[in-house]
Amino acid sequence: MTGGVRKRGNSWYYYFDLGKVNGKRKKIERVGGKTKREAEAALRKAMAEYENAGEHFEPSEISVSDYMDYWYKNYAMINCRYNTYTGYESIIRNHIKPKLGHFKLKSLSSSKLQEFINEIYLNGYSQNMLVNIKTVLSGALDYAVTVCKYIKVNPILSVKKPKYDKQRTDVQRNIVKAADLERIFERFPASSNFYIPLMIGYHAGLRISECFALTWDDIDFEAGTLTINKQLIKRNKEWYFEPTKTRTSDRTICIGASLLKTLKRHKQSQLENELKYGIYYTTVQEIIEPQGSKTLRRVQPLQKSLNLNIGKPLKMICTKESGELLTPESFKYCCRVIHYNLGIDKFDYHSLRHTHATLLIENGANIKDVQERLGHSDIQRTLNTYTHNTDVMKQQSVEIFEKIAIK
Repeated sequence: MTGGVRKRGNSWYYYFDLGKVNGKRKKIERVGGKTKREAEAALRKAMAEYENAGEHFEPSEISVSDYMDYWYKNYAMINCRYNTYTGYESIIRNHIKPKLGHFKLKSLSSSKLQEFINEIYLNGYSQNMLVNIKTVLSGALDYAVTVCKYIKVNPILSVKKPKYDKQRTDVQRNIVKAADLERIFERFPASSNFYIPLMIGYHAGLRISECFALTWDDIDFEAGTLTINKQLIKRNKEWYFEPTKTRTSDRTICIGASLLKTLKRHKQSQLENELKYGIYYTTVQEIIEPQGSKTLRRVQPLQKSLNLNIGKPLKMICTKESGELLTPESFKYCCRVIHYNLGIDKFDYHSLRHTHATLLIENGANIKDVQERLGHSDIQRTLNTYTHNTDVMKQQSVEIFEKIAIK
C-alpha cells in the first residue's frame, strides 16, 4: 500500500491507496493537520487502522480489558437482552478485568484461566456465579477466534469447572410450607397491594418480572387463561416492557376458579378506586422509543390531572389503590416483612414458582404440562430445578411399590 502527504492551502493532507473495487483503483485523502509532521502521524495511524479493518487498536497487542470492552459493545449489547448484557457488564467489571484485564489477549493461556476459575471457587462464590463467569469468558473468547481472528484457539475450552458439593440443599428451602403461606396471606390480605402478586405467583408460577408486566388484556375470563408475552424490566431509572426470557417463555396457561374469582374482584376494585380518586388517580401509558434497530417500550405512570395522552393507555393488573405502578422493586418491601416480621428466612418471589411446580408434581401433574406452564424449553430443567425429592414424593414411591410388589 502506498501513501503520502501534501500541502493544500494552509493545511497538510494525507492520502493512501485502498483496495480495488470492480478492478478500479480507490484512494482516500483527508486533512492531516496544519504541519507536515501532523499529517505524517495521521497517515501512519490511518493506514494502521485500515490494515486492521478499521480497528482502533493493534489486534496482536490488545489487552484482555480492552478486548472485553470491544466484545461487550459490539456483540453483547447488540445481541443480548437488557438484563443479560447488564449482568455481563457486572461480571466483566467486578471479576474479569481486576484479575485478567492486564494480560495481552494473545498470551491468555488455559492454565491462567484455570487458576482464575479455581480462585473464584475457593473464594466461596456459588456454582451459578462461577458458571456465569465462565460463560462470559467462553462467549467473548469464542468471538475472538471465529469473528475477529485475534487468536487461533479459545483457551477456556480445556478449563475444568471445580466440583461442587451435590448434597447442598439450598433450593429445598425455597419451597414455602402451607403453614407459612397461610401466615403470608394473613399478613397481606386482599386489601394489601401485594395480595394480587402473591396470588398470581402461587397459583400460576410466574417469574416476578412476568407477573408485574401483566395487563388486563392478558386475562381471558371466559376461557380461564392467562397469557405471558412480556416482562417488566428496569433500564436505568425507568421501567420498560421487554420480551420474555426465552422463546418458550411466551405462553398461555390455564388458571383455576379461585384465581379468576380473585382477579375479577380486583378488577372491579380498580374501577371503583379510579372513580374515587378522580383526577388524582394514576394511569399508565406505553411510550414507544426507537433505539437504533430496536424499539423500546417504556411504561410511564402519569397522574390523570396532567391530562397527557402521549402513548398507548395500559391497564396494569398490579397497581396500588391510587393506580400507582407496582414493580419488582416494590416487592422488596413485602419480602422484608416476610423475612423479619414473619421469620420466614429464605422467601423470595421465586419461592412461589418453586412451590407451585413442586406441588403440581407431588400431586401427579403431567411433567410436560408443568414444563409448558413454567415456560421452559428443556424438560430436564423442569425436573432438575423445580422438583425436589420431598417427603411426599418419597412416601408416594413407597406406596406405589407396595401396590405392585409380590406379597
